[in-house]
Amino acid sequence: MQNAYSPPTGFSVMPPVVKNLLIINVLVFVAQNGPLYGFLQDVFALWPVGVPEPVMAELRLREFAVSTFYPWQLITSAFMHGSFSHILFNLLFGVWMFGMRIENTFGTQRFALFYFACVLGASLTQLAVTSYPFILGSAPYPVPVPTLGASGGVFGILIAFGMLYPDEPIYLYFFVPVKAKWLVLGLIVFNLYAGVSGTQAGVANFAHLGGALTGFLLIQFWRGKLPLRPKPQSVT
Repeated sequence: MQNAYSPPTGFSVMPPVVKNLLIINVLVFVAQNGPLYGFLQDVFALWPVGVPEPVMAELRLREFAVSTFYPWQLITSAFMHGSFSHILFNLLFGVWMFGMRIENTFGTQRFALFYFACVLGASLTQLAVTSYPFILGSAPYPVPVPTLGASGGVFGILIAFGMLYPDEPIYLYFFVPVKAKWLVLGLIVFNLYAGVSGTQAGVANFAHLGGALTGFLLIQFWRGKLPLRPKPQSVT
């Protein structure tokens, strides 16, 4: 038996899951900027659930682009991005820079499980936040808008980095060193404040928090620090 966090024997700057996430996200972004844009956003971005049909009909009469929720959107929305800066930040500074280290630490299978668990946790949190006005019937209703981006998975990766390498310096603006644990904590506090206060319009702060919380709980579960404990596993 070995510790669940024993790293693989080799280190790769482009491990399999990270590499495939980069490729798929880039291909989807290219498709989003072509004639498939409307179809992709309608079917694969994350839309609120429970929007009353009269509200949908009225918005369509006013030429709002609105669609409906499908279960697969909980995952597919994480492969879509709204702008070049959005995808660049998520892929370069999130999935690759930090995800590379975490995949090399966890191993490919465990990292894949971890990443998509964080994506699912982020999407469910965001879905709850965007859907509650419609489910509770609290009119006047907001205009339903889609959520997209890999940020929920990225925040899960950041939490993992802060927990596994808490004292490793991260250089803000390339020259200001900040320990990983304080940077991650600062990001969580900022997103919590921004989400509650609504000061970052158009940013899915609660998706970030949902991904981070999922990542934290999953690592604590693997460490055996939750009431429900994992079965011992041998690592080859």
